[in-house]
Amino acid sequence: MRKNKIRKFGRLWLIKHPKINPYKWFHPGFFRTLTSPFRVLPDYLIIGVQKGGTSSLYNYLIKHPNIYPAFDKETHFFDLNMGKRWYRSYFPTIFTKFYVKYILHQSFITGEATPNYIFFPYCAKKIFKVVPKAKLILILRNPVDRAYSQYQMKIKKKQENLSFEEGVKLEEKRLSKDQKITDEEYYNSKNFNRYAYLLRGIYFEQLKIWMDIFPREQFLILTTEEFDFKEVETLNKIFKFLNLKQYTLKNLQRKHVGNYKESMNPETRKQLIEYFTPYNEKLYKFLGRKFDWDK
Repeated sequence: MRKNKIRKFGRLWLIKHPKINPYKWFHPGFFRTLTSPFRVLPDYLIIGVQKGGTSSLYNYLIKHPNIYPAFDKETHFFDLNMGKRWYRSYFPTIFTKFYVKYILHQSFITGEATPNYIFFPYCAKKIFKVVPKAKLILILRNPVDRAYSQYQMKIKKKQENLSFEEGVKLEEKRLSKDQKITDEEYYNSKNFNRYAYLLRGIYFEQLKIWMDIFPREQFLILTTEEFDFKEVETLNKIFKFLNLKQYTLKNLQRKHVGNYKESMNPETRKQLIEYFTPYNEKLYKFLGRKFDWDK
């Protein structure tokens, strides 16, 4: 067990320090990195939220004939401080884009989906510096359901051994251990990534940072609920936002759908609804929209 932990730590450390990572010369992406000067940058980013349905959404979008996928859905470029050349290696070549646009006379766009981006305040400035005109898609979920889904994910990964109620109660204490770390390191800390059940659901504070940097017209904000009940309509709304023709997808299958052994305690749910209400009201006022999150 200890060897596995050491191996995992070493792998993560090397990923965060690509310039001195010897394995980069043997990695399958080595050729892509060599050709990165001839690759495009993303036209759109799905920036969040975690456990909001981003995997399903991304996999649906890349079924559109004019949306070309990244080599990985989540590149984690802007939250793990990789090099720009490395980032380009995840996207199609300029030759592919030229062929599609000028030979086939069709639209061409590409993008990625890293749901951590919205949560890390320093990502907005980094993204604006690299792709200032990128369209930003955000899918929000009832923060109570999102928190419980995150908890269940951590249980499944054996990264949590407390009950949901205990985890929520101890969240502030757990996160306070990282308060002395600088902002950027703090947001990448283990405790912050694992145990911010409530903090991740305070969307107003996260979104305000982004909208102070990017124009509002570059955002498309959806909810998991509308995606659940109006799949086709929601997807066509996205295609329109991306300036693409309408396209009807078939055989849609959700990704990473959680099946919980037990539901949330009704009393816990009631308490969390009360907790999030003032934050949600700020969000509604900020966006000029109200979501049905009081249940």
